[in-house]
Amino acid sequence: MSGTPSTGSTDPGVHRPASEPDFDTDVVIVGAGPTGMLLAGDLASAGVGVTVLERRPHETSNITRAFGVHARTLELLDARGLADELVKTGTAITGLRLFRHLSLDLSRLPSRFPFLLITPQYEVEKLLERRALAAGAVFRHGTELTGLDQSGTSVTARVQDATGAHTALRARFAVGTDGVRSTVRKALGLPFPGVSVIRSIVLADVKLADEPADLLTVNGVGDAFAFVAPFGDGWYRVMGWNRSRQVPDSEPVDLDEVREITRRALGTDFGMHDARWISRFHSDERQAPSYRKGRVFLAGDAAHAHSPAGGQGMNTGLQDAANLSWKLASAIQGHTPDPETLLDTYESERHPVGAAVLRSSGAIVRLAMAHTPIRRAARSLAARFLNSVRPAAAKAMGMISGIGISYGAPRGSHRLTGRRAPDLRLAEGRLYELLREGDFVLVGPSGPVPGAPDAPGRVIRAHWTTDRRSAVLVRPDGYIAWAADHVEPR
Repeated sequence: MSGTPSTGSTDPGVHRPASEPDFDTDVVIVGAGPTGMLLAGDLASAGVGVTVLERRPHETSNITRAFGVHARTLELLDARGLADELVKTGTAITGLRLFRHLSLDLSRLPSRFPFLLITPQYEVEKLLERRALAAGAVFRHGTELTGLDQSGTSVTARVQDATGAHTALRARFAVGTDGVRSTVRKALGLPFPGVSVIRSIVLADVKLADEPADLLTVNGVGDAFAFVAPFGDGWYRVMGWNRSRQVPDSEPVDLDEVREITRRALGTDFGMHDARWISRFHSDERQAPSYRKGRVFLAGDAAHAHSPAGGQGMNTGLQDAANLSWKLASAIQGHTPDPETLLDTYESERHPVGAAVLRSSGAIVRLAMAHTPIRRAARSLAARFLNSVRPAAAKAMGMISGIGISYGAPRGSHRLTGRRAPDLRLAEGRLYELLREGDFVLVGPSGPVPGAPDAPGRVIRAHWTTDRRSAVLVRPDGYIAWAADHVEPR
């Protein structure tokens, strides 16, 4: 079976003994959505052999549920040289007004991208696929996973292609990025506990005769809520829910139903017409208890599912991939003396984030669904609190945008350890431009940096533009691995 050649390593705990047959690929990824494609591009760029399996045929579609790219995701795309191109495809929104009372000023975000970018998911996918292919990732469309087996040193993916032929693909590791109905998760025997939060949400892409006063329009009135956002090309995304019409996902939906829900929630349907697609779905809150089982990992919707409120789904999955990719590459290429411990940090860091996203998106959707006088009063009180208490609003924006997400650090670590690194201006250029190499970046004054730990992989040395004496070691995913307040000159 063909595949990208794998790289060598001297670590017997990661690679198979020389007497065993060669691998077909280093990593097999199941699912060619945004999460799988970012992971594939990162691994291939690092010189790791990667094959992506996707049951759908390869085709471009304008049907997409995700439509918002948050600031932290744009920073991660910036570290891959893709953010500026993506920004050109959509509309930047610097303010959110929710439920007619709550206003969040995204322009205050401490980021190069202080906004929410409204752009279709397929625009993100096009950039990620192009990057992955250019780096050498292999895509096998029309190929469905039928089984998964693993040993202490390998994973075997059993697949069926579009002709019905059955083959097997052997890899060092596998990652399931195949969505909420993940075949990989089921093959691992992992449960997906949770609840269905909302039934019968309608989605549509439409044109409007009357432009909304706000770029992003959201409101809930108790028995209905609606959301309207522009793509910037004359099309608008509309999402809505009607408490009195809770029907199965298979029930037909037409433009009249979307109009009615929008009028209930927003007071007008803005003269919507010419829907290019309409869909009905339900929203679950679920999370796998583990993101890793042996040599198989879960990421994106295969690991966690939550309400669309806050637009955090695709963004959380992309951040999963950015966290996992460099750790897999380090383990495969023998850059770390303890690959198992490094790989375990993927779950220990990302599982709490998935749980936090479940809580925050769940809180937003429950506010939108408030229908009793007491609950609506509580919603108004919460809105007034966030409007008047700036630290609370900043924390809320940090969670939704991803800017405020950080990872736990060992006891005794520097206060910056585990936090997101801002886009520092350095003598060699912007930090996130340097991160495009996929390596660690050690920032400090000229000369040696005593106390800096060894990094699992190549380290790019960078310097302050001033005479400051502090130092930080930044991971490939843009989080701080180590820091010191003062480095003694030598």
